[in-house]
Amino acid sequence: MTPFKKTIFAALLVSAVSSFTLPARAGLFDDEEARKAVLDIRLRIDALRRETEGKLDAKADKNSLLDVAGQNEQLRQEIAKLRGQVELLTNELANTQQRQKDFYVDLDTRLRKLEPQKLTVDGKETNVEPAEQKAYDAALSVFKAGDYKTASAQFVDFMRRYPQSGFAPSAQYFLGTAYYAQRDYRNAITAQQVVVKTYPDSPKAADALLNIASSYAELKERSAAKKALESLVAQYPNTPAAQTAKERLAVLK
Repeated sequence: MTPFKKTIFAALLVSAVSSFTLPARAGLFDDEEARKAVLDIRLRIDALRRETEGKLDAKADKNSLLDVAGQNEQLRQEIAKLRGQVELLTNELANTQQRQKDFYVDLDTRLRKLEPQKLTVDGKETNVEPAEQKAYDAALSVFKAGDYKTASAQFVDFMRRYPQSGFAPSAQYFLGTAYYAQRDYRNAITAQQVVVKTYPDSPKAADALLNIASSYAELKERSAAKKALESLVAQYPNTPAAQTAKERLAVLK
């Protein structure tokens, strides 16, 4: 029995004993009556003890239930808190995965921009690096804008950096044309001769020969101009440049 129960039981025992007041003349009790009275008291005490213990046990059970209920409520709060944390972490994980996906897509896009691209230039398929394409487009844009001096410098730089480029025949041709536009006919002839000799199969070769003829004509070198026109008609007879060359040859005769 716990100390608390013992204390309660002692109080009840005193109360029970006091309820059985002996007669003033206790000496008149004989032994049999005394034994009955004591037995009766003991039975009453036992009954009270059982009742008291039952009540105390019930109270203890009730307290235990209250404790369990309190613990359950605390557990529910902890579970709710953990669920909130799980939801937060789940969202964060999803966001992180999306950011990683976006990063790799962006990285792949950037890497693709740095990789050589297959392009068809003047009827031929060739691999072109992004920087190479950018440099050529920049020089051509300046040429079309009429800044021939800057364009010629950029085409010279392009040929130095990308001598094997698929754009090389066109870059060399526009270089000669830029010189011609600046009335630098000697450099124009030299640049266009590179096109004819190095890239004879290029669509620009016929036009390069026509430009050579025009440069010689500007230099008043009639014979050289006529020779260039005749070479053009002979080598590239079915081109628009050849038709122009025939018309000029008719005038020179």
